[in-house]
Amino acid sequence: MTVGSGTIWLVIGLLGIGTFLLRFSFLGLVGDRRLPAWVLRHLRYTPVAFLPAIAAPLVLWPAATDGMPDPARLAAAGVTLAVGFLSKNVLLAIVAGLFALYGGLAVLPG
Repeated sequence: MTVGSGTIWLVIGLLGIGTFLLRFSFLGLVGDRRLPAWVLRHLRYTPVAFLPAIAAPLVLWPAATDGMPDPARLAAAGVTLAVGFLSKNVLLAIVAGLFALYGGLAVLPG
């Protein structure tokens, strides 16, 4: 089934308007007001939840293996979590995960 270019541009336009309205509702309408303490407390966890939400599908359902988890990526995720938890150093965890991934891809079957 093919989709016409008019339909694609309509979807792009609607998604752009929706994204603008979502951002404006928070920044434009509430941006000059003081937020309640409970909202600020919950917003503190947004960056912490954002990165794992992006990384988890890449580890559990990687496109490189047609959606099948493989030992190299699971091991790299485990090394990254362990190093990050033990060292509290994000860059060290990323570098350790990088080496674990490439080492795992060279050594582990998959």
